[in-house]
Amino acid sequence: MRVVVQRVSRAAVRVDGEIRGRSERGYLCLVGLARGDTEVEMSWMARKIPALRLFDDEEGRLNLCLGEVHGRVLAVSQFTLLGAARKGRRPSWEAAMPPSEAGIAFQRFVDLLAAEVGSVETGVFGARMEVELINDCPVTLVLDRLPAPG
Repeated sequence: MRVVVQRVSRAAVRVDGEIRGRSERGYLCLVGLARGDTEVEMSWMARKIPALRLFDDEEGRLNLCLGEVHGRVLAVSQFTLLGAARKGRRPSWEAAMPPSEAGIAFQRFVDLLAAEVGSVETGVFGARMEVELINDCPVTLVLDRLPAPG
C-alpha cells in the first residue's frame, strides 16, 4: 500500500464535472493498493495518517496532527502509484491490486480511516476523476506499507 498524503487548504474530486468529494483544511490522500495488501497494511495506514504531525503549531513548527486542527480527509484511489517504470516507456501495473479486489479493499481502507477521523470523503472508484487541490505550504509525504513477502 502506498499513500501520498498532501496537506491541503482545499481539495475536490469531480466525476463528469460533478463534485463527488471535497475537503477543506486537511489531507488529500492518493491511495495505491498493492497485490497482497491485507487488513494489516490498511489498519496501519489508517492509524498512521491521522497521527502524522504535519500542521503548524503557534511557533510555525510541524507539530500538530489532523485532529488538533479539526482537519478533514479526501481519499482518492490511484492504482498508478504502484506503477513501475524502470524499463521501457510504458509503466507496468503488475504490483497494483486487480480492480476486482481493489474496489472492496479501498472501501475497507476508507472505513478504517473514517473510524479514526470521523468521516472521509472520496471520489468514485474506477471512474475517470479530476482532482483539484491547493497544496498547503506545500507539505507532501509518501507512505509505504507493503505486504510481507510470501
